[in-house]
Amino acid sequence: MDFITNIIDILLNVDQYLNDIIKNYKFWTYLILFIIIFAETGFVVTPFLPGDPLLFAAGALIAGGDTGLNIFLLAFILILAGILGNTVNYHLGKYLGPKVFKPQNKILKLSYYQSTQDFFNKHGGKAVIFSRFFAILRTFVPFVSGVIKMPFGRYTLFNVIGAFAWIVSFLTLGYLFGNIPAVKDNFSWAILFITFLSTLPPIIGAIYSKKEKKANG
Repeated sequence: MDFITNIIDILLNVDQYLNDIIKNYKFWTYLILFIIIFAETGFVVTPFLPGDPLLFAAGALIAGGDTGLNIFLLAFILILAGILGNTVNYHLGKYLGPKVFKPQNKILKLSYYQSTQDFFNKHGGKAVIFSRFFAILRTFVPFVSGVIKMPFGRYTLFNVIGAFAWIVSFLTLGYLFGNIPAVKDNFSWAILFITFLSTLPPIIGAIYSKKEKKANG
């Protein structure tokens, strides 16, 4: 329970935590953010990491003042983290296969695997790009790509496009809108809204997949 409470606290106050990291670690912030983005996209057991809110907050803080960070350098580093993370996740899926998803598993839920498969069936290879913008799917789609043995060259193309689109779009949104008074004064609500939008589709997909499975007997 403490773990969930801590995650929620970090999520709601991601700008404050990130600001503290920047003040305490300065240039090493690049490495810390690289590790977070790499972990979220690289390991199927870390879907709880706050990718979208973190990117939005980073853009907002850079636009707002004396962070010492360069948004172009940060974008390059985090795009690289996203590409490498997804590549690792792909190979883990290829090696481990679908057997790690079990109904009783709290993180590697079978329902997540099934909803991710449905996402693949609907969007094909472009699911690798689209999944970047949805929490949970962002972590599971690379793994499932490896499980189904998508050709690595084709996967890499979608991986690179998706990483670029995701990182640049959220950093830019934070940079342009994060310091608007209405957003800045209600930053936690803005983060909640972003999180809600990114988590809703995969949750709906998991519910739909479960209902469809029951309907088909």
